[in-house]
Amino acid sequence: MTWLLIAVIVLALTFDFLNGIHDSSNVVATVISSRALSPRLALGMTAMAEFCGPFIFGVAVANTIGNEVVVAETISLQVLLAALISAIVWNLITWYLGFPSSSSHALVGGFVGAVAMGAGWQAIRLEGLEKILIALFTSPILGFVFGYLILKVIFLLCWNASPRVNGLFRRSQVVTSLALALSHGANDAQKTMGIITLALVTGGYLQAFVVPTWVIILCAAMIALGTALGGWKLIRTLGGKFYKIRPVDGLAAQLTSAAVILSASLVGGPVSTTQVVSSAIMGVGAAERMNKVRWGVAQEIATAWLLTIPATALIAAGVYWVILQFIP
Repeated sequence: MTWLLIAVIVLALTFDFLNGIHDSSNVVATVISSRALSPRLALGMTAMAEFCGPFIFGVAVANTIGNEVVVAETISLQVLLAALISAIVWNLITWYLGFPSSSSHALVGGFVGAVAMGAGWQAIRLEGLEKILIALFTSPILGFVFGYLILKVIFLLCWNASPRVNGLFRRSQVVTSLALALSHGANDAQKTMGIITLALVTGGYLQAFVVPTWVIILCAAMIALGTALGGWKLIRTLGGKFYKIRPVDGLAAQLTSAAVILSASLVGGPVSTTQVVSSAIMGVGAAERMNKVRWGVAQEIATAWLLTIPATALIAAGVYWVILQFIP
């Protein structure tokens, strides 16, 4: 391997690690806020489940990211380097500010901006990009709708139950939290796998796009490690700023999020865990009463979502220009 290829792999794994820190809030915020599990236990259990996700559900998302969006022969390792630097910078900024923005949006925006700058728009496969954008932008809508409906169904089934049913809701969250962690590992870790495998093809290390086992192990381990360390500022944002989350709210939100993310993973659709979980939490709150949700916080998060792709695309284009001054 050349030093440039190694640099791309290291940066990709760094992004994967930061993604774990960034998105740990999405997976554990509701189970912690409803007091179903302690923070340390929730993060530890989630990290183990995330490591197992890609091995159980395959690497369809990695194939979409690395093999269906760009023509590998037309791009360079400098392009991938710029895309990753852009995504990492954006993740660090939003992590510092406490905004649960989308790591997936950051990576896609950086990828598109760097490729357009380095190889031109003809290097982008529009059908693959369209598949990604459809998955990214429809998944939060589904999260809101299904969250709303699932809570209504739970209320209907438990309309005559005693307060002891909260114990059942709290215990059930352990199962739904595991399902959500598995689905997150099966979706988000694969995005980095796709980038690394594309880098191996671009650098001549691989002849065809086939994700090596060592890449799967490294990416799964890095996102699990990031999750285990956790992003506490973001956990507070998702866990308490929308509204006070009860066990039934946590159960409905986790069940919704796991179903949407896992379904997308199986068909190769990369989705934003941040978007899906946030919209599910809002849908669950709205099902009880519309004024329960603090829509001002939701508006701030939505603004971060809308800014992410154009911002990271511009950052990546600028970073690519700088890289070419030193590594032509």
